[in-house]
Amino acid sequence: MKAKLEYIWLDGYKPTQTMRSKTLVVKDFDGKLDGCPIWSFDGSSTDQAAGNDSDCLLKPVALFPDPVRDKGWLVMTEVLNANGTPHPSNGRATIDDDDDDFWFGFEQEYVLWDLDHHTPLGFPAPGYYPPPQGPFYCSVGAEFNIGRNIAEEHLDNCIEAGINIEGINAEVMKGQWEYQIFAKGAKAAGDQTWVARYIAERVGEKYGVRINLHPKPVEGDWNGSGMHANFSNGVMRKAGNKETFDKICGGFGKHIPEHIAVYGADNEKRLTGRHETQSIDRFSYGISDRGASIRIPVSTIENGWKGRLEDRRPASNADPYKVASIIIKTTKTALN
Repeated sequence: MKAKLEYIWLDGYKPTQTMRSKTLVVKDFDGKLDGCPIWSFDGSSTDQAAGNDSDCLLKPVALFPDPVRDKGWLVMTEVLNANGTPHPSNGRATIDDDDDDFWFGFEQEYVLWDLDHHTPLGFPAPGYYPPPQGPFYCSVGAEFNIGRNIAEEHLDNCIEAGINIEGINAEVMKGQWEYQIFAKGAKAAGDQTWVARYIAERVGEKYGVRINLHPKPVEGDWNGSGMHANFSNGVMRKAGNKETFDKICGGFGKHIPEHIAVYGADNEKRLTGRHETQSIDRFSYGISDRGASIRIPVSTIENGWKGRLEDRRPASNADPYKVASIIIKTTKTALN
């Protein structure tokens, strides 16, 4: 029986990589990752190679059932050079500590983008705009809730694909949504989030709507889009004291530039100290404080100082591989 394997990879565009994909038809596929062959592509067309030496390789790293295609599979891949070494654009290959004791919950915000008007879906004609926030968050009704059909279809597709999606909600700005992805370890967190992003783009194609991941898609008094990173490890889940969480947060405060460097391009437009953010040049943490760099959820306190933290700085366009990797590194450094 033939199967359709959709190979997904990240291109070489800077400062923000975009996704590419192409289909390989194979015979007698057994539904296992090791049945997906290494495949090649033209790197000169994705800013990953020169025209006179353009072959790059796709190494399969994660496999998901395709929720739409009959006999289809989604294959997340890493990009390799022709000699089999990791390509410089391969962020997944830079993860040197894939500790699955670390649990991640990424809150992926995005804006449904009207390609005819180049505005968020639901924004009226130029000259009149909706209020900055208020009626749109978790909204109900056609006037305020825009694009529910797209968000719901994305949710269903992710569940069908075996993605660990944990929920969706309309967000603060009109036409803005969020979904949450859970995974253990930096590589799995990245794989799950990137494939969820791919599925969202494919649903958007169906409706002629772009999935806009820019952290500040509309200038002015509107919220930006983030990818808040909830995280914990065994120490945090068993701590039972405030001092452990103060120690970790204090450690994050010592490594601000390293985190901001991988938390997404144009993030300074979002991290202004307004619209539920802390300024990009400051660091703070606090209980239930959505204006802090790191929020200590009230559930962590109610559970006897056992649980998670939420780094609110990553932008919606950040690479989840790199975000998860540096969170693991900084947390371990702080606890040692």
